[in-house]
Amino acid sequence: MISSELLKYAPKPKVLNGNEKWNVFLSYRSVNRTWVLSLYDVLSELKYKVFLDQYVLKPGDELINNLEDGLEKSQAGILIWSTATRDSDWVRKEYQTLETMSTVGKNFRFVTIKLDSAELPVFARNKIFVDFSSYPDGPNGGELLRLLYAINGEPLGNDSVHFANNLNDISIKAGAQVQAAIKLGNIQRLVQLYKQGGIPWDTSASLSCKTAEGLIKVKANDEAITMLEEIENKFPRSIRPKQLKALAYARRGSDRDLDKAQEILGELYELNNLDPETMGIYARTWMDRYNKSKDIGDLKQSRDLYADAFEKSPDDYYTGINAAAKSVFIGTEKDIAKAADYAARVQLLTGSEVVKGDYWKTATVAEVMLIQKKYKEAAEIYEAAVGMARKEGGSIESTLKQATRLLEKLQPTEAEKKAVLDAFA
Repeated sequence: MISSELLKYAPKPKVLNGNEKWNVFLSYRSVNRTWVLSLYDVLSELKYKVFLDQYVLKPGDELINNLEDGLEKSQAGILIWSTATRDSDWVRKEYQTLETMSTVGKNFRFVTIKLDSAELPVFARNKIFVDFSSYPDGPNGGELLRLLYAINGEPLGNDSVHFANNLNDISIKAGAQVQAAIKLGNIQRLVQLYKQGGIPWDTSASLSCKTAEGLIKVKANDEAITMLEEIENKFPRSIRPKQLKALAYARRGSDRDLDKAQEILGELYELNNLDPETMGIYARTWMDRYNKSKDIGDLKQSRDLYADAFEKSPDDYYTGINAAAKSVFIGTEKDIAKAADYAARVQLLTGSEVVKGDYWKTATVAEVMLIQKKYKEAAEIYEAAVGMARKEGGSIESTLKQATRLLEKLQPTEAEKKAVLDAFA
């Protein structure tokens, strides 16, 4: 349930008239889908009718025609921009489409959201934007209130401005406290912060989910599952708590836990939640199933889910690198060729250098090097990744397992193998 204080200041969605079907149309790249799903959850809780492709479109639908129809029947459009979406051709096309809509339709509102510190493209800088760079895990704080007023075409009153500024201060501090506790591996502090709550915790599920994800990273899966069940009850429309609960069950690892994880993810999958996060965690559970069964069909199911997710979202390096690794595990000549192709495509997304402050992206760069049999470079980059997240035992353990399996298949020399494994020491 959203904070009553926020509801006091938040504008209600406008009545849909005539041909209108949606209050808001969300335009984004799949690499930002987790953040966008959090925005969708918040808007839905506030009773806005939101066009989000994965919930509206069904398999077999004509993509372009349905997107155009959804946009034409919307009162407002939001363009989500980040460093990861700096594909200028896509941004220019989406920007021009939404700008045209706001020019032709006098009542259509167009708002740009920035998710990080990267500058907007030159052609978009004359547009007022809402800056969520302080909220990388999901919409929160006073910026959320400003976004609601922007899509309704209304100015904030003095009281709303004051409330938004205070909410920003509180929310940014709460996010910093959670991040510090994760880096310190402080389980008790994470639970304490969650329990003490406050407006940022009631505004959306994103801060609570960040805390639960932190518990998973430091291998406190029992605490994470308990927390996520509470978050689900509080934000029943939110997808992220369900995804994370499935991940915590999978990480905990018993046969019954694996069954529970697959039940949650299988249901999300059948409900057309085909985002990289859902499909990626679901694929991971099939790999866990293979580790128990040694049935090659389970391994192929894992690889195929990762590959399908990567084809649907070709800018998502997580599913791409796992499609590559699982292809190596399958090991046929055809699959090894697939692995090389996936790895090359991932490298175009991640680059070949350490990504400061980003554990998973850096670990992915190392894994690409490993698949390419560049063992020295892989070892150096793995070591840099581990140095970023020393307290995240669950994350490092997951990476080490994958690297160990790859080494078994790739068959480097003993010295090369030792160099890679020593990076995790």
